[in-house]
Amino acid sequence: MIVITAASGALGSLVVERLPADLVRPAVRHPRHPGQVRADYDDPASMREAFSGAERLLLISSPELDPARRLRHHLGALQAAQQAGVKSVVYTSFLGADTNPTRLTEAHHATEQAIIESGLPCTILRNPLYSEPFLPPRTASEVLSGTGGKGLNTAFRTDLAQAAATVLIEDGHLGRAYDLTGPLWTFPQLAAALGLPYREQTPPGPMGWLHTLVRSGEFERQTGDLENLLGRLPTPIIPRAVE
Repeated sequence: MIVITAASGALGSLVVERLPADLVRPAVRHPRHPGQVRADYDDPASMREAFSGAERLLLISSPELDPARRLRHHLGALQAAQQAGVKSVVYTSFLGADTNPTRLTEAHHATEQAIIESGLPCTILRNPLYSEPFLPPRTASEVLSGTGGKGLNTAFRTDLAQAAATVLIEDGHLGRAYDLTGPLWTFPQLAAALGLPYREQTPPGPMGWLHTLVRSGEFERQTGDLENLLGRLPTPIIPRAVE
């Protein structure tokens, strides 16, 4: 039995679709469909019950943005997994969390350490930024970014979900950590593919903060881990954007 947390979310639902239905127990905050069980990060008892009898647990990181609250969610889920007798854990971390305990990776870094210290057999999937939020709207008349032409190693949720499903079904992944990256791309390349003018302008709000990180070169790292788990090249963003 494989339990998937946050199974109704954008990533979790895609993982569930890629696993045999008779092997999956989707755990969600508000069950609405047959087979779903309740597992609320703020209710440890619900997690213990949902995790009971699980051979493997996919712990999808909490959507909370506050690092302290996110970490509490993860530690509560990990404790529930131990109490429920879960045999192994797969955790969706973030790229760079193994070496960088700050900013985007703060809670992920601490969660990785807690999983290791728990002694539970585990696999760590360090996901990059998702590609979907960077797709420009069909009505766009130009492409803006504050990235200075630096590259992004984003990946689509469908590919990351397939990688997670592979790790959950196959043997030989316990004790390993995978640094998942998609094909490198830049905003100027995206603009050229769309036939739109490109202009440097940092967007407001959280996306602007991300663009600043991109400009520093933080998201140009490349590995072959995602390609190896998929058995093919990850889906590039530019062809998808022009479809």
